[in-house]
Amino acid sequence: MKRYLGIDVGSVTTKLVVLDDDEYPCLTLYRRTNGRPIAAIQLMFRELADTMGDGLDIRGVGATGSGRLLAGMMIGADEVRTEITAHAVAARHICPEVGTVIDIGGQDSKVIFIRDGVSTGFNMNTVCAAGTGSFLDHQAARLGIPIEEFGDYALRARAPVKIAGRCGVFAESDLIHKQQMGHPPEDLIAGLCLSLARNFLQNVARDPRGRKMRAPILFQGGVAANVGMRAAFERLLGQPLAVPEHFTVMGAWGAALLARRWARRDDKPTAFRGIARLATFSCRPRSFACGDCANACEVTELYLDDGLISRWGSRCAKWDDLLRSSADYRDECELPLGAELVGVKAAT
Repeated sequence: MKRYLGIDVGSVTTKLVVLDDDEYPCLTLYRRTNGRPIAAIQLMFRELADTMGDGLDIRGVGATGSGRLLAGMMIGADEVRTEITAHAVAARHICPEVGTVIDIGGQDSKVIFIRDGVSTGFNMNTVCAAGTGSFLDHQAARLGIPIEEFGDYALRARAPVKIAGRCGVFAESDLIHKQQMGHPPEDLIAGLCLSLARNFLQNVARDPRGRKMRAPILFQGGVAANVGMRAAFERLLGQPLAVPEHFTVMGAWGAALLARRWARRDDKPTAFRGIARLATFSCRPRSFACGDCANACEVTELYLDDGLISRWGSRCAKWDDLLRSSADYRDECELPLGAELVGVKAAT
């Protein structure tokens, strides 16, 4: 059967979805990136090979997330799109009448406005990561509470305390202060969830063009697993939020849907490199400073199995030719940490 693959490489987690020809996930994978996107991508394809075999008939591949450019070049993606587009496509697919999408991931949070099935705009957090998955992980660890139980604590609160949530630093300082005053964990966590939800609605969801959050509202991204955050949003908005079944992998699902559209639109073979190769490849980036002009561009090269597959970072087109040698600039290069390692085969 025909299959379509989508991968979402984020700052905190990496997600992979395989769709069947009916546009429904027949496999979803969700793993932490751990600051090593290349190793995370390879481990995903090893698990895919172990679970479904390496002989799948993959007709199209899409990549999204903050690491989409790297992932797209590594795996041979046919569609490389922003997470805004991917999340909106997946949301409209499962709920054609959706009006608003709240997506909160590991490092960013965003709201997507949709009208009549068409995305009309979006807003993202800019300088503050309060309310994102990494912030909540940090607070759960500091309070000695498993992140999986964080939301359940909030639902047991009797008197949520007021936490300053305008900024992540202020929120943490105020949380510590209230903790030192002896408030129980349930009230602290409930107050924090309310504060972070209020911060999102006042700063991210407030649109200067006057676009409003319209129902139905879909809540997706890793933070949607936190029932405390969901309850806080519903309390402040005065209406229920819908959490999709596959809320953690909606970006990857959207990327796979875009790949399927590409496959139907363009009658040409996919650029996908194959599961077997991606499960065993070696990949390494290298950088050098171009000295041909005063711009001194930092050019990054990506090698797959010792073959150069891509370059980026140059302001002009002189390095677009992959046959051009960069050996003359190697001595001036400050290689990324670990770039001299022979691939990532040992990075399990």
